[in-house]
Amino acid sequence: MLAKDKNRVVIGIDGGGTHTRVMAADFEGKILAYVEKGASSIYKGLHARENVIQALEQALEEAEIDRSDIAALTAGIAGLDSEADLEWVEPLTDLPGLHGVKQHVNDAVIAHSGALLSEPGIIVVSGTGSIIFAVTEDGKRIRNYDLHHYAASAARFLAYDATYELLAGNVHDNDLELEKSILQFWGVPSVEELSLLAMKGFISDQRERNRRFAELAPIVTQYALRGSPLAQTVCNRAVHQIMVGVEILASYFAQSEVQVALIGSVANSEYFQRQLASRMREGHKKRYRIVSPAFSPAAGAVLMALKQLGIVITPQVLENIASHPRSRPKPEI
Repeated sequence: MLAKDKNRVVIGIDGGGTHTRVMAADFEGKILAYVEKGASSIYKGLHARENVIQALEQALEEAEIDRSDIAALTAGIAGLDSEADLEWVEPLTDLPGLHGVKQHVNDAVIAHSGALLSEPGIIVVSGTGSIIFAVTEDGKRIRNYDLHHYAASAARFLAYDATYELLAGNVHDNDLELEKSILQFWGVPSVEELSLLAMKGFISDQRERNRRFAELAPIVTQYALRGSPLAQTVCNRAVHQIMVGVEILASYFAQSEVQVALIGSVANSEYFQRQLASRMREGHKKRYRIVSPAFSPAAGAVLMALKQLGIVITPQVLENIASHPRSRPKPEI
């Protein structure tokens, strides 16, 4: 079996703010193991390194391979935004005996690799985190972060925004069901009680508070779809910020049409999909073509690991990767 041969295996890691996803594959793209653990980012989880190491070890065990079998590893890590971040990122994959070629990049890079197969285009990531990332026709990688632009469209931001609008009294008759749902979510009987909870900071631990707010976001997007003015105000605000970022990055493309893929629970909610599709049809700088992501970020990391070794990505390799159910983008609507 190919996986038993020395140095004939690659590892792809999708290290997000919520989950660590590790995928092992042979040189033909056959997926040998897939493992999920908790967060990889030190900004989102206290046990980031333990999560990544445990996921790696479990993947090796499931694939029945040794550490010395790994020829290359590509890890996309949320929060890797500068060279200085490598100080905490590189130890995440520092597994004794794993001597293959390693590559650590921001998780948006592997998301683009999976979604658009590294072809020119833009990905909008909006879920646990938020980033807009482009690869231009000449191979230039550009993040909206590089221009100091940030689209506050991550799940927690929608929920914070909706909660603050409620506390500010910006509520219409058509928002009463949303108000009821938000109060139930926080376990309080009234807006007055919610305001008292807010005075206490909701939840003292920031990581736990952000995680809890993120869980409220699907309620906001669902009520936006049902016509809640408050929810639509919050969501449209985020959609506008996303479109600003998309159009900024699109200006660096030479072609008149740019393909765009949407990734993450917020971007793939039905309300955001509809609004973004509508806004992109009215694009100022370019024509936009929304495309479905080809592969998951973890599979994108596998593709990058194979390319590190100079392996040509043939249709057969892509077909082999596609045969594994977790190589496809996970539905997050």
